[in-house]
Amino acid sequence: MDNKEQYGKLVSLLEEKAVVTKQNDYDYVVKPIPDSDALGQLDPRVHHVQLQQALAMASAERPSFDPSDIPTFVKTIRAMFGWKNEDITRTQIDTVYKEIKGTNSSIPIRIYSPAGEGRLPVVVFFHGGGFIGGTVDVVENPCKALAEKAGAVVVSVDYRLAPEHAFPAGLNDCFEAVQWVYEHADEIGADPQQITVAGDSAGGNLATVCALMDRDKGTNMIKYQALIYPTVNMGAGETEDFKWSLDEYDIRNHRELIMAGVEGIAGMSNLIVNLYLQNNAEPSDPYFAPLLAEDLSGMPETLIVTAEYDYLRLECEAYARKLTRSGVATKLIQYNGMDHAFLDKTGLYPQAEDCVHEIAKDIKRIFS
Repeated sequence: MDNKEQYGKLVSLLEEKAVVTKQNDYDYVVKPIPDSDALGQLDPRVHHVQLQQALAMASAERPSFDPSDIPTFVKTIRAMFGWKNEDITRTQIDTVYKEIKGTNSSIPIRIYSPAGEGRLPVVVFFHGGGFIGGTVDVVENPCKALAEKAGAVVVSVDYRLAPEHAFPAGLNDCFEAVQWVYEHADEIGADPQQITVAGDSAGGNLATVCALMDRDKGTNMIKYQALIYPTVNMGAGETEDFKWSLDEYDIRNHRELIMAGVEGIAGMSNLIVNLYLQNNAEPSDPYFAPLLAEDLSGMPETLIVTAEYDYLRLECEAYARKLTRSGVATKLIQYNGMDHAFLDKTGLYPQAEDCVHEIAKDIKRIFS
């Protein structure tokens, strides 16, 4: 069996081995490591990547800079984000580069369109990167795959980043992109009544906050949200639903590597919060920490995707519970053995492709 056949088999196994239960009244799906029955450890592909990264860091000269030297910190962090991933599409996906007019700036977008008759569903996608980094380049291949698998137009938004553009600049770009899609749906071959918002990590935050704003404004544009390991409480405010604890993680092997990933995100959180908010809002503001919103009723149907060994997993689970209590149809999918930012590894990690497939299935079901 060659590498492509093996990869394809692993993708198939993720669907076959999924365990579906109810947890706190929401649909809870666990996707085990496809080629192993082991519990409490990293997926073999994640383990290999993390070992290579650890070796590279050990042999490299560590950058030294003053913690107060924000420009150098941001430059260093931005260089770390992203992964060279693969185009897994099998059909032609047309790509259009466009700039739309926002209130305070132009907003670059990329429009990915599959072949199809009539108006298609549309996904407005926001990349991750901790509000200070990430690019539309990193998520281009996942967006193309989503366009193909869902039979939907995907609009990827190049929103403004902090610290150059503090909260709520990037958020406003994202919401205005949704408005543009709604108002210009015919221009891009999309149905304005079939809008999904989606994103990974910080992009997942922006997606669900756009849905919250859409509800609050009464514009009712967004019908579904797919949130890939979103940050929904980066200030780590404790609630009846959420208190972070390492005890919630089943770690039986690869502990040093797992802890490095989990603690790495935890350690950067406060600095990222400060760089993004810059005193324009409190960390408890629902438009930054939607888990802390008083009421989530009226939000669209929701899919939340988590990685077993992600610092953000527990707040994602708390968000699923709160959405469900608010009457929102919610499903959570956990990929065992995965770490944060696995969507970046499309073509390498079968879980990345399966994640896109799961979102596509929901879009087809909801908008059929």
